[in-house]
Amino acid sequence: MNLSDIKFPIYVVHTDEVASKDGILWCEGAVIDDRNVIGSTLGQRRLKTPMKNLYDLKYQIDDFGGLVKHRGRFYVDSNGKFFIYEKSKSAKLKYHPIGKLEHKDVATLMWIKGIPFPFELPRPPAAIMRYAGVLYIDNKPSFIYELTEAKKKDTWRKI
Repeated sequence: MNLSDIKFPIYVVHTDEVASKDGILWCEGAVIDDRNVIGSTLGQRRLKTPMKNLYDLKYQIDDFGGLVKHRGRFYVDSNGKFFIYEKSKSAKLKYHPIGKLEHKDVATLMWIKGIPFPFELPRPPAAIMRYAGVLYIDNKPSFIYELTEAKKKDTWRKI
C-alpha cells in the first residue's frame, strides 16, 4: 500500500490482530468496519451498521505529519482499509526563525525565514514561539514538525 492510497483521516488500531470476514473488519471481537452496509466512508458505515460491538477508534490522525509523529504501527483509513505503517526512512529536522504570519478565515499561513513558501497551520501559534522545526523529506522542506521558543540543534527523525 502506497501513501497515496491512504485516505485521511486515519484511526489508530492498537493491535495487528485484525481479520476480514464476510465484509466485516474485526479486531479483538469488535467491528471496525462493516462493508455490508451502504456508505462511502468508514464513518458512514459505522453509523449505519446494525452491529452493536464497535471497536473504539479513540485516536484520529488528520494528516501525514500526524502519522509521522505517532509512535504506533497499525491503522485503518477513512475507506476502511487496515494497514501497517513502518518508519523506514530518515529525514532531517532543521530549525528556522519564524517570519511573517498571515491570518486567514480558517487557517494561518506561516512564512519561515529561508523557505520561499508558507506553511498552513490550523490555528495561530502562541506568541512566545520563535522557531519552527521543519522536517525535510528528500532535502525539501515538507511540513512543520514543531514550534519552539528557542532554537534547537538540527537533528533527524525516522519517518
